[in-house]
Amino acid sequence: MSIHGKAYIVGAYEHPLRYAPQHSVAQLHAECALGALADAGLSLADVDGYFCAGDAGVSPAILVDHMNLRLRHVDGTEIGGGSYLALIGHAAQAIASGKCRVALITLAGKPRSAGQATGTEARQLGPDRPAAAWETPYRWTVAGIYGNFARRHMHEYGTTPEQLAWVKVAASHHAQHNPHALLRKVYSVDDVLASPMIADPLRRLDCCVITDGGGALVLAAPEVARSLSRPRVRVLGCGETIRTNNGGHHADMLHTGAARSGPAAFSEAGITPRDIKYASVYDNFTIMVIMQLEDLGFCEKGAGGRFVADGNLISGVGKLPWNTDGGGLCNNHPANRGGITKAIEAVRQLRGEAHPAVQVPNCDLALAAGPGLVFGIGHSHATVVLERE
Repeated sequence: MSIHGKAYIVGAYEHPLRYAPQHSVAQLHAECALGALADAGLSLADVDGYFCAGDAGVSPAILVDHMNLRLRHVDGTEIGGGSYLALIGHAAQAIASGKCRVALITLAGKPRSAGQATGTEARQLGPDRPAAAWETPYRWTVAGIYGNFARRHMHEYGTTPEQLAWVKVAASHHAQHNPHALLRKVYSVDDVLASPMIADPLRRLDCCVITDGGGALVLAAPEVARSLSRPRVRVLGCGETIRTNNGGHHADMLHTGAARSGPAAFSEAGITPRDIKYASVYDNFTIMVIMQLEDLGFCEKGAGGRFVADGNLISGVGKLPWNTDGGGLCNNHPANRGGITKAIEAVRQLRGEAHPAVQVPNCDLALAAGPGLVFGIGHSHATVVLERE
């Protein structure tokens, strides 16, 4: 069943806190839910479908009970940081098939309060992970893996550290206008290159922030959306995939799951990358932005470094306005799951509600895309195409 135009995003909310030691995770979820519903002009009593991922706890039932929801449909799909982009597609499918009329999606977490060093701490895999016995002794880190990808991209295509740095520079130019962004300083290429090395060639400013907080979205059936006074954002197409490591023989380090989820979303939406006016692309590391932009079709494979250079991602300057809230590199990476913030900023752009300094003129088509889990060790990806009606 195609979801093209069969569901609308009618509410969006990003929690303003980036450090929330006095909040419980359940409280953050509930505050995000209430914020998105208020934005839509709806209430908890209107919700009959609930969608969340692993940050909700061992079961969606915990938060359903906490918020006292009365549901006809529930989905707790967990595929990592991109889960919430995939869940937009799942919610749209549920609405299109009549499983629910108002779908609530919430995310929340407190990694900053917990002092997590997500990218640099050795990953401890559970004993049920098939490859744990072979991987854990090497004490691999997320930053180390992405550093390998960056070095390989440089070797194959001539990508430079300066080109990687331009991704951070673009994010910082946008974050200066976001009062809630964790980092509001405008960085230069030299600033990025002068920051401490984390995983060669990635430096500290090539890595995303770690924050508490959360966000929520509300999707609704067309007849519900038309009864509300908010701008209508249609879900045009979604794609999702799991890219495996080929049974341990992971020879291709330079193609992300965006190479599959992107074309699927564009096909369902009936558009091409050239039609997109604004792109929210998950930025856990600068190299991941470059590789996804290539795989999504915004430039040729290997040309990503040149594509992002010289401010090409800066709104009002370059050809592809990107992550105008500051993204995960500067603004917010709540619960180590930045997918939902990508969709929230895409909604702001389509509504004309982004900060005036970064608002894309006549923004009618937007994309939100991002990965989940760890590229090379169980990597998911989801892409969503949205349209202002």
